[in-house]
Amino acid sequence: MDFDVIGRSLPLYAEAAALTARIGIIGVLASLVLGALCAAVQYFRIPVVRQIVTGYVELSRNTPLLVQLFFLFYGLPKVGVIMSGETCAIIGLTFLDGSYMAEALRSGLDEIPQIHRMSAAALGLNRRQTFIHVLVPQGVATAMPALTANTIFLIKETSMVSVVALPDLVYRAKEQIGNSYTTTEALFLLVVFYLLILIPVALLGRYLERRTRRHAATA
Repeated sequence: MDFDVIGRSLPLYAEAAALTARIGIIGVLASLVLGALCAAVQYFRIPVVRQIVTGYVELSRNTPLLVQLFFLFYGLPKVGVIMSGETCAIIGLTFLDGSYMAEALRSGLDEIPQIHRMSAAALGLNRRQTFIHVLVPQGVATAMPALTANTIFLIKETSMVSVVALPDLVYRAKEQIGNSYTTTEALFLLVVFYLLILIPVALLGRYLERRTRRHAATA
């Protein structure tokens, strides 16, 4: 292990980690919004739109992210749609993880006992009020472990965005190995920086799981 090489490489990896974290955070937030919308459509059983959402979920979950990125970055320009590598990466990650978030939230809603819906109706709440004030807090609490796992999954999937010419962590590691053959140092830095990103996410997820569970219990 050459620590001089590691020291010289740190600024480039820090810059790549910032890019990876930014793409991951935007992707997570966008996929949560998309997943929540899809889960709401499935809960309210909106005609036609529900079938579209089901088709999206199946398409997203059964196609690799690599294929989706190739389609966005290399395929769409053939029909005149040109986007930056970062935009393609965010869209691809959102498209992929939105379906997983949707299924996690839908599953959380399905786990809520029917008696809670009946109690809300007895109190005079309509379906929308029941969804917002009763089902969403409990559904999110139930789905939080899956949401945390999906978040970590998405951030790890950012390792694929180097195929659209983004200088992320994997790109920097491959570049260093190709230029100087310092494989051990490159892989060491790659692992360290991914841990620096993912461990706080995992700890935050556990904290949110405890908070949402307590909130749902007192709701």
